[in-house]
Amino acid sequence: MTTFDKPGRRTAPSALVTGGSRGLGLSIARRLAGRGFVVTIVARDPGELERAAALLREEAGAEVRTAVCDVRDRTAVREVMRATHARDGLDTVVACAGVIQVAPVESIGAKEFDDALDVIFRGTVHTALEALPYLRRARGRLALIGSVGGLLGVPHLLPYACAKAAVGALGEGLRAEYQADGVSVTTVHPGLMRTGSHRQAEFGGDTGAEFGWFSALAGAPLVSMDADRAARRIVDAVVRRRTRLVLTPAAKAAQLAHGVAPALTTRLTAVATRLLPAPGGDGALRQGHEAGAPRGPLARRLRAWGSARNDRAARRLNQTRPGPRTSS
Repeated sequence: MTTFDKPGRRTAPSALVTGGSRGLGLSIARRLAGRGFVVTIVARDPGELERAAALLREEAGAEVRTAVCDVRDRTAVREVMRATHARDGLDTVVACAGVIQVAPVESIGAKEFDDALDVIFRGTVHTALEALPYLRRARGRLALIGSVGGLLGVPHLLPYACAKAAVGALGEGLRAEYQADGVSVTTVHPGLMRTGSHRQAEFGGDTGAEFGWFSALAGAPLVSMDADRAARRIVDAVVRRRTRLVLTPAAKAAQLAHGVAPALTTRLTAVATRLLPAPGGDGALRQGHEAGAPRGPLARRLRAWGSARNDRAARRLNQTRPGPRTSS
């Protein structure tokens, strides 16, 4: 339980992390706990939440709460914020819940865009709007997790990229509107990270080939970033009330190139897209753990080489079991 040195005054700050049961969200929760925060992790799957809380308690003796909540449901988010504030106060909130769909546009439809917007953007809106009244009282901190995919259009990740672009705009606007109230809003744009997300992401079209390139790049040395290192930098930025954080050299380079020469960057992206798998498949999306291996020995070796670190991250970050799909 949170302790009080005087009636009504807490001795430990409180943080809430949506999407905190696995991947980057779990890494962020771990870093916050290491800084002495009482952490509430929020996700849809009760079993996954309990496994994550047990990991955090075992590793650092952290004080961890869990809350089952679908961030698409604003009423449920409101109740989680109210209960967390009533029990522990609320100083810092990190909106990290999300989904990833990997497929060419021709192999998906409007539903995939709706699903990404519901979880990533509307879920972030619900989290921010319900947290801000409490953060205003505490002069607290809000962090929104965007992506380099939101800074430029990424082929075969368009639903994700569109939703993350909206998150980026939301973060910048909220920062401007709430700065006078003492609330800091930090918008984070990570590049590829080794979070084990390739197992939970959904793949369409030629699912084996899509899974192969995504898992290889997401785990490749030099291209991707260790999730714990990323979480440390994110928590540092939030605590220091930074406005914006872009992670990985590749993400920074892509942001710079797009800002300086957007037309050229788009043309180069179009050329790179030719190397990605062609549209196809039966129209169904499959999570990474059921997508199957890429066809061909060379593609399988590339996938195994690139994703070895990501596979280890999946075990460390509670990604080894099937997670809830976007639509339930």
